[in-house]
Amino acid sequence: MTEAQIALDALMDRQLPPTEWEFARAAIEVAKFAKVNMATAESVTGGLLSALLTSVPGASEVFQGGVVAYATEMKKEVLNITEQTLKVGVVSTEVALAMATNITKVMSCRFGLGCTGVAGPEPQDGKPVGEVHIAVFDAKTGSSRTQSLRFTGSRDDIRSQTSLALLGLLLDVMVALTDLSRTSPAQDPKSE
Repeated sequence: MTEAQIALDALMDRQLPPTEWEFARAAIEVAKFAKVNMATAESVTGGLLSALLTSVPGASEVFQGGVVAYATEMKKEVLNITEQTLKVGVVSTEVALAMATNITKVMSCRFGLGCTGVAGPEPQDGKPVGEVHIAVFDAKTGSSRTQSLRFTGSRDDIRSQTSLALLGLLLDVMVALTDLSRTSPAQDPKSE
């Protein structure tokens, strides 16, 4: 069994929820297995996603780097998000996708991860606390996956939940490129 499958199985076959580190480990191991690289473009998470990924030994084999574009000006200047896209709203699916797409160009990588949202304690631009938008962009195929989510809790809770959701979305995309399974060994008919 590969390290990637072991890491995926550790997420599924358990009584307690997986930790942030276990999600990050699975993302790094699956990326190694699939021989793909990635980079992050973070706003609402403030660098937490990059910190989680780089906490995994061997992350440098697949993680190119990250940009924390917290301010709108940085989204424009560093990530080249257009005024037209930003007019939709900084907290939007469109901006999350533009962040994910453009980080693949900035970091010369296959997968870009983007996130934007409101961690609180106050609403922002008419968006409620806990509204987040995440995106994964595949530069090789030009395809993307996005999600709009609502989280509750403290700022740290929202940042953590956003990071986990984005890692989960990335895992869904990467596992589809491989013969790995995201099903618990106890539930996987192939394991019988």
